[in-house]
Amino acid sequence: MLGFDLRVARIVWTAFVVALLLFLLYAARSTLLVVTFAIFFSYLIYPLIQIVEQRRPPRVPRTVSIAIVFVVVIAVLVLAGGLFGTRMVDEATKLGQKIPDLVSAQNSANQFPLPHVLEPLRARILGVVRDQLQSGDASQALPWAQRVGLGVMHAASNLIYVVLIPVLSFLLIKEAPEIRRTVLSWMGEPNCTLWGAITEDLDVLLSGYVRALLLLSLATLVCYSIAFSVMGVPYALLLAGIAALLEFIPFVGPLAAVVLAVVVAGFSGYDQLLVLIGVILLYRVFQDYVLNPYLMSEGVEVSPLLVIVGLLVGEELGGVAGIFLSVPVMAAMKIIVVRARASQQAQKPSAIATASVMASSESQVHGANDH
Repeated sequence: MLGFDLRVARIVWTAFVVALLLFLLYAARSTLLVVTFAIFFSYLIYPLIQIVEQRRPPRVPRTVSIAIVFVVVIAVLVLAGGLFGTRMVDEATKLGQKIPDLVSAQNSANQFPLPHVLEPLRARILGVVRDQLQSGDASQALPWAQRVGLGVMHAASNLIYVVLIPVLSFLLIKEAPEIRRTVLSWMGEPNCTLWGAITEDLDVLLSGYVRALLLLSLATLVCYSIAFSVMGVPYALLLAGIAALLEFIPFVGPLAAVVLAVVVAGFSGYDQLLVLIGVILLYRVFQDYVLNPYLMSEGVEVSPLLVIVGLLVGEELGGVAGIFLSVPVMAAMKIIVVRARASQQAQKPSAIATASVMASSESQVHGANDH
């Protein structure tokens, strides 16, 4: 009509709606990150809620059992922060005070122990490290430390999220089943079945992924803190805590933790770097080939290429939080694509069968008319 192609109009309208949706998601990315972390926190404590639910008397409302679990978890977190957080802060303060002296000292090249094979290159290696840390200007020494400090101050200014995330998590656990049933009831039968299966797969994926990351992080914290303390590594608990946090960043995080531990220990005068590197490598082999596959057994395999691309895109969109969320987002997208494709393939035989039934019925009608 009037030279206007309806098919092209639908394509343009769909593209416009998708672009608008992506723009709105990007504009509200900070809020979405808070909601996402609330979802992850919900998955962490939901197994505890299930245990309490099994022993809950019938007269006690479900909300009460959820509240009890939240109170206990928050109390444990506060207690752990009081026991270990103070020591980590003290070690971080001491390290921050000593770093400029360790890096700019005239004898820093003699303080950093190296294998005998690398002794002829000592001055060159330490010069490169010193230049990277100082950026060539004594008045701007350790710009990376300054950026970390600014990041900590920015996080401290957003402490409201520390309160908001548990509140959102509580409401999500309480209301999520009803929200899911309501949303699925708005859809037709095919879409309801499809998205019901997708949400179930996403639930299994996210629950397994988040809990596996937490267990890997705790394993790193315990193993590193014990090993570093026994070996006499300086700032043992601080380095173990940083390594545990970096476990939440795929690929890059564990590597950065190894480099940080070796550099800090070396500049602090620790003379058993080869033993330290060997212990870290042994743990990484155990985690990557034994513990990680066991904990991630229920996950969805994602191509390493897609993971790397997701890491880069996540860093551009959301910084460290985007890197952390990149892998589950890529896995979720794969689940949606696989489920949608399976649904289409399942609909094709039914459509063919329906067409054949209609064709046979029409032929029978024509045969009856001929008689």
